[in-house]
Amino acid sequence: MKTTEFLSLAYFGKITAMGLSCGIIGLNIGHELGHKNNRFYQLLGELLLLSSLNSHFLPYHNAGHHYLVATPEDPATARKNESVYQFWVRSHFSSYLLAWQLEIKRVRRLGKKSLCPGNRMIFYSISNIILLNAIYLYFGFESFIAFLGAALFGILLLETVNYIEHYGLLRKKIGENYERPNVMHSWNSDHPSGQLLLFNLSRHSDHHKNGSKKYQILNSHPESPQLPTGYPGMMLLALIPPLWFRYMNKKLS
Repeated sequence: MKTTEFLSLAYFGKITAMGLSCGIIGLNIGHELGHKNNRFYQLLGELLLLSSLNSHFLPYHNAGHHYLVATPEDPATARKNESVYQFWVRSHFSSYLLAWQLEIKRVRRLGKKSLCPGNRMIFYSISNIILLNAIYLYFGFESFIAFLGAALFGILLLETVNYIEHYGLLRKKIGENYERPNVMHSWNSDHPSGQLLLFNLSRHSDHHKNGSKKYQILNSHPESPQLPTGYPGMMLLALIPPLWFRYMNKKLS
């Protein structure tokens, strides 16, 4: 069987195609399934997230982001005048650390030790190592590098979507606490391209109103902050920070 030449244009093309699948199907659908109360659906979500080595997303996202959204404490809320490139690094690594913190708190509430078998972050970390070793041993170095490239591509897609979903939005602080999250704390978009590409995730305000709601029945909230175009267009704009700041900062004021 003819194989793709290492580091050729076709090689990078396949990495990009797989990376798009990791981001749009693996991470996006894994995100939705991770919100379900059904353990089978959660398991499917974990497997999809593993395709981008991003299984820590579930404990962080469900127990962290949905409570901390639109606050300085949330790694996945982009700050005003923070470029998408700064956000990629801060969000990904800070969310990984927060996932560990949240899991340790959860198992301690159950009366268990921090590093017990019930700590999902231990299981997720071991799963990542097993998957990487299996790919290297069974498919070789070139496939191993291709998988890492596709996983990274998927992660960057996820983080770019995170960037545009909450950029610059902040909840008011009332005493020591923040106001409850509402539909004003997520950017919304009803453009068909974004809805089709990400299975309706662009109606993000309604997702934060009810995280377990199926993507296909998410509602539009006209009172939410509205993006001028669909997610694909906004993601491309975010890659040019001066243009992004010039346009989006006006909408924040």
